Amino acid sequence: MTGPRTSVTDDYTGHVEPGSAARRTLPGATIVKASVGPMDNNAYLITCSHTGETLLVDAANDAPVLLDLVERHAPTLAVILTTHQHGDHWQALAEVATATGAPTAAHQLDAGALPVTPDRILAHGDTVDVGELTFDVVHLRGHTEGSVALALHGPAAGDAVHLFTGDSLFPGGIGRTADAGDFERLLGDVTTRVFDVYSDSTVVYPGHGDDTTLGLERPHLDEWKQRGW
Repeated sequence: MTGPRTSVTDDYTGHVEPGSAARRTLPGATIVKASVGPMDNNAYLITCSHTGETLLVDAANDAPVLLDLVERHAPTLAVILTTHQHGDHWQALAEVATATGAPTAAHQLDAGALPVTPDRILAHGDTVDVGELTFDVVHLRGHTEGSVALALHGPAAGDAVHLFTGDSLFPGGIGRTADAGDFERLLGDVTTRVFDVYSDSTVVYPGHGDDTTLGLERPHLDEWKQRGW
């Protein structure tokens, strides 16, 4: 597995330029965030420092780039998780899954739209264990029916929860919704299943763009509700 080399900086700020990657080091894990594809999608490699097992969140695009990152920074790719069914989040899924042999996972309600039938079907309240890392599965309805977020917690995560939100939560608001009632459903799930559960120190890693924290976004929940997007 060789492909274009993407340099990975250890100066992690939560922002990555298109075609670049950065690594964050936690007490028992590393997070490599890469920007791939024409829509500036974020792909995340979360690796257990003790076992080398890795979770890839969204094989979004640029399969050769992701395969190179896997080869150099993911000793054992344990699972590829797709946060939701929109095509910009799975353009590289089939190629990366075939090349690595890694099992795939997604929510049942979005599974049918994916190019690879998931090996594992996720539901709200499930946990995904990767080496010594534990991720909670959070089902967030509205952007798509089967969108999920993943919350990394426990000693390996350090002093904060690390929440991978796909396109359901961004700096400045929730994800785009299309049909009547979907905005209210998504805001409701984000409120009750994210903001009501996790503390302000929780770091949010979205499907596009920069990281944020729940503490920065929480004061704006009423504003988002009033504006309707």
